[in-house]
Amino acid sequence: MTKRRLNQQQLRRIGNQQRRHNKRADDPITPGEQALGLIVCHYGQQLDVEPLEGSKQGELLRCHQRSNLPPLVTGDKVIWQPDGEHTGVIVAQQPRHTVMSRPNNRGQLRPIAANVDVVVVVIAPVPEPFGNLIDRYLVAIEEQQLRALILLNKADLVPADGDDKLSQLLERYRKIGYETLTLSSHSGQGIGQLKERLLSRTAVFVGQSGVGKSSLINSLRGSDTDEFMAAVGDLSVGHEKGTHTTTATRLYHLPGSGDLIDSPGIREFGLWHIEPEELAHGFIEFRPFLGQCRFRDCRHTEEPGCALRAAAANGEIDESRLASYRQILLSLDSER
Repeated sequence: MTKRRLNQQQLRRIGNQQRRHNKRADDPITPGEQALGLIVCHYGQQLDVEPLEGSKQGELLRCHQRSNLPPLVTGDKVIWQPDGEHTGVIVAQQPRHTVMSRPNNRGQLRPIAANVDVVVVVIAPVPEPFGNLIDRYLVAIEEQQLRALILLNKADLVPADGDDKLSQLLERYRKIGYETLTLSSHSGQGIGQLKERLLSRTAVFVGQSGVGKSSLINSLRGSDTDEFMAAVGDLSVGHEKGTHTTTATRLYHLPGSGDLIDSPGIREFGLWHIEPEELAHGFIEFRPFLGQCRFRDCRHTEEPGCALRAAAANGEIDESRLASYRQILLSLDSER
């Protein structure tokens, strides 16, 4: 039998595969060759990609993605290839180990950051923090099986004799197992501790506008660089609500530490996609009592034989957290 000869197209394909296999990470990337990259910012249909190998490491390339790819977000690792000196095309998405999402107005989850290790819930003395809003964040974080850190910024605004309301709020979350940290991006207090906790991790910051997320990022990055410094906004006059300053989700590298993903400030965190039974699981201290109620479909409001109500009466569950659960449950009913 005569040996089958390969055509020119097949020979080119084999040659390209061999070149990619033999390519060293420090070789210059030439047009048509593919390399690993990290999405550091998302602008609609265009994305900023940081090459993780090849001669263009340390640069940023403005790329667009192929139409057959799913929506990509900041933090995604991708395969890209150049189509110009400072531009490229994303040709493949690498597997994600985690994804941070939030629902749109129709209850559909929309990813906002990928490969996140910890979600930092930022609060401050002003605008006033509310436990129900923090609980909404925590329910979403637990539902997506991510780790949470509750961070009180602007500690320099706390009166010298303390703030009992703030202290009780943080103690409520420490008691049930959440990690908390108090610092000030203005004075620098606690910044070193936060850097240590974010070492070799990728974090996403969430919280009300005006709590100082962007100022915090600038403090973490240090004053020796102004490259891609996060925009800082003032509180709205007369309303004590923050002005939105972050318009695109961006990843920042921390010198000698991990990475931070800054997402647009949001004052409310929708949970339309979560069913009532899933909501209770988002309150981690409720879990030992779930399934012990008299009725299997117990909503933990006024039903007799409710294990959560009994636990709250015995001091095993904080009454304010149970009230917060009920408030969120009512909001879900009305939203549906």
